[in-house]
Amino acid sequence: MFLVDNSLTVQSESQEQILKTNLKTILILIISIVIISLLLFRNSLFKSTYLLKSFGELSVDPEIAFTNNKPTFLEFYAEWCEVCKEMAPQVSAFKDEYEKDINFVFLNVDNQKWSNYIQKFDVNGIPQLNLFDKKGNLISTFIGKQDEIKIRKSINNLEKEEKPYEEIINAEFSTIQENKNNEVSPRSHG
Repeated sequence: MFLVDNSLTVQSESQEQILKTNLKTILILIISIVIISLLLFRNSLFKSTYLLKSFGELSVDPEIAFTNNKPTFLEFYAEWCEVCKEMAPQVSAFKDEYEKDINFVFLNVDNQKWSNYIQKFDVNGIPQLNLFDKKGNLISTFIGKQDEIKIRKSINNLEKEEKPYEEIINAEFSTIQENKNNEVSPRSHG
């Protein structure tokens, strides 16, 4: 009986070893697939976030945009906004196509520096695109996810003399989150 127990123990240890080896192999395979996927799809995964970050850096100052006698494309956005990320490649394409003739201004709603513009243009949802003629008159406001054709049509109409104001709202937009960084509380000593 002692021999039977010993052989069962050896057999059980052998099965555990095989199981551990198989688990390690499966784990290595899964990790490899994840790493390869990230490497292959990194551009599509991170491109929109990169574009949003670059918008603020490439933006024309709003004070200059409203006084240089060119039409203005003004976008209010946030880096956390999923709809903003989704529209970023389309907005970037507009910028590449029209930037010689139109000012492109990008204002991050999380930056307190732009709060006066956020209030002035009644920004409650993002992305919000405002299009102005060369005299600084507001021509179109787009709130939320928009069709490229609608925006392109409005951009092309900026050069026309008579333009009725148009507001286009899509249900797919992000509500601006209240910025609590500057709030004073009894414990903030501020």
